[in-house]
Amino acid sequence: MARMISVPLPFIVALVLAFLLCLIMTQRENGQRPAIVFLSACILLLVVVGLRWSYEAPVFRFLQPVIAALLPPAAWLCFSGLSGPVKGSAWPHFVPTGIVLVLSALWPWVQPPVDALLAALFLGYGAMLRQRGLAGADNLTGARLSEARQSGRAAAFAGGLLLFSGAVDLAIALDFGLGDGDHVREIVSAANLLVLPPLAWTVIVMARGLPRPEAAPVAGNAEETERRDLPAPADSQVMAEVNRILAELRLYRDPDLTLDRLSRRLGIPARQVSGAINRKLGQNVSQAINEWRIRDAMELLAETDHPVTAIMFDCGFQTKSNFNREFRRVAGTSPSGWRRQARSGTIAPVSAAEAFPPES
Repeated sequence: MARMISVPLPFIVALVLAFLLCLIMTQRENGQRPAIVFLSACILLLVVVGLRWSYEAPVFRFLQPVIAALLPPAAWLCFSGLSGPVKGSAWPHFVPTGIVLVLSALWPWVQPPVDALLAALFLGYGAMLRQRGLAGADNLTGARLSEARQSGRAAAFAGGLLLFSGAVDLAIALDFGLGDGDHVREIVSAANLLVLPPLAWTVIVMARGLPRPEAAPVAGNAEETERRDLPAPADSQVMAEVNRILAELRLYRDPDLTLDRLSRRLGIPARQVSGAINRKLGQNVSQAINEWRIRDAMELLAETDHPVTAIMFDCGFQTKSNFNREFRRVAGTSPSGWRRQARSGTIAPVSAAEAFPPES
């Protein structure tokens, strides 16, 4: 009877992530670049874990903590674009990785506290990511407004996974402290298999929330510059400007619209825009813009024979799940149900402009 070939589980997970990586690369979207880099690091770490699982070579013991030290800062940088343009250089975030590299190289002679440093890295970046994700959609000024809530949840979940990894590294340090580290390989392998696939998935979800680069960024004109030097406008003034520009330019139809881009169009700081919408409508900016989109979709469903999916894209949504969820929130029924009721005369169609009349 032929003997079956046994493939370590880390290699199988690495192959799955490699397939996902190839799928993302074929999309050729700029917003996916951080996800591509992060996925590549996850795959490399899983391969090293699998090799260490199969062979007890010193080189794998050296490489594993070094590659693992890349993940927390890489995850942070992946999500940093959600809060607007990234400022400053990225290299300081990778200084701890260099320290881990040196300490890992010295391991055969002095056994420095590599696991303690890894725990600090994962716990620190995990706490920051979780705080960013839980801060609310209006704080993700660089995220697509249609995906801001999902991006925030992805950031919070990724932070939780990093915190879990930090706890695992503390367990490893404890294992060395109480014994000879006999269970380290099993702990590390199990932790990576539990954490890396969902962490990679959260980064992919995040990438969907990043807008494509603007072909020609809107430069502030003289009128906008003067307005920034004036006292903060009242909420009613801000809302009047928001409603005017959305009605005139139909910016809500732009799937890449972010709070930052809306703020630049208005010439009003993002914090003032979000604050006015929060106070006047009791909604965050993402919900308000999505309501404009849904009102527009309701009008198109009632007056045209266009497919629901085509209307979804025309109104600025990118995913059917998000469109259907927001449509039910605003209209109380599905898009198809709305179309049937509107054509039967059961309900009266409403335009996007009528949904938010100008402030008096």
